[in-house]
Amino acid sequence: MQGFNFVTPIEVRFRDLDSLGHVNNAVLITYLETARVKYLLSLVERESLQDLNIILAEVTCSYRSPAYYGESLETGVRITEIGNKSFVMEYRIEERETRRTVVTASSIQVAYDYETQQSIPVPARFVERAEVLEDRSLRKSK
Repeated sequence: MQGFNFVTPIEVRFRDLDSLGHVNNAVLITYLETARVKYLLSLVERESLQDLNIILAEVTCSYRSPAYYGESLETGVRITEIGNKSFVMEYRIEERETRRTVVTASSIQVAYDYETQQSIPVPARFVERAEVLEDRSLRKSK
C-alpha cells in the first residue's frame, strides 16, 4: 500500500456486516485497532498487550466507501508525529484488488504508566524504532 510501511490484511466476515450488508462503522474502527496493535507490538518486539504502556486518546475516522462480505481489505498504519508524551498515527483501509479507499483515519496515543496512572514521556527507544520503520524523523517540531 503506497505510503505505508506496515500493512495488515483483513478478511471481511459475515459477523462484521450491518443490516444493509456492508461492514458496520464500528467494526471498521476495530479493523484500525487490530492494525494499530499489530504495528505497536512489532515496533516494541513484544507479544503481550501489557508491554505497550500506551492508551488511546482520540480516533478520527472518515468513511470513504462501503466494504462488503468476502472482500479482502488491507489496513495501512504509520506514525506521523511523536511529541513528548503522545504520538499521532494515520490509517488507510483499502480493498486489496481495486485499491478502493474504504476508510482514512488518525488517532492519538499517549505513553502511559498503568501503575501510577499517569502519562509518561514517549521512551527514546520507541522513537528510534519508529523512525527506523518510517524511515524519517518523527519528533514534533517546536
